[in-house]
Amino acid sequence: MTSTFTTRDGSGWVPEYLTAIDGATCMGCGRCFKVCSREVMHLYGVDDAGEILGACDGEDDDFDGELNRMIMVVNHPGRCVGCGACARVCPKNCQTHIAADNVAA
Repeated sequence: MTSTFTTRDGSGWVPEYLTAIDGATCMGCGRCFKVCSREVMHLYGVDDAGEILGACDGEDDDFDGELNRMIMVVNHPGRCVGCGACARVCPKNCQTHIAADNVAA
C-alpha cells in the first residue's frame, strides 16, 4: 500500500514521520517544538550522566541542581502528520524520520 499523496500543484508527496531524536546530538534549542503544532515532542532535562530527569515545564526547573542540559524527546509519535517542519528547522540534523510507506499499520 502506497502512502503517496498529491499536493495542490499535482506533485507527489510521501509523509515522513518523526520517530526519534538523538539525545547526544540534540542541543535542546526548542526550534522543532516551536514549529510543531501537534505537540509530538517535549523538552526534557538531562543530568551529567546523560540520564533524563523529567519534562521541563518552561519555568526555571533545575531538578534540584542536577540539570546539566536539555534535549527534545519524542513523547507522542502518533500525533506526527509527517509534514517535516521540525526537520527543516533543526540546526543539528539529529532527528530520525521514516516514510509513511515504511510504517507498520
